[in-house]
Amino acid sequence: MPYVNIKITREGATQEQKATLIKGVTQLMVGVLGKNPNTTVVVIEEIDTDNWGISGETVTSRRARGA
Repeated sequence: MPYVNIKITREGATQEQKATLIKGVTQLMVGVLGKNPNTTVVVIEEIDTDNWGISGETVTSRRARGA
């Protein structure tokens, strides 16, 4: 049973966009690896930008300074 975990920053991805991601990733697993779509699990985790860091600083800080 494949398990795919997608982590994105919490910035307003719509229900439709997330549904499209889930469907697309499932289809990719079927097409590339021959996995059964009925047993393929896709989880999307949305992380606050204060809890996501790059190069030693939060995404919130980086975006505030235009990086």
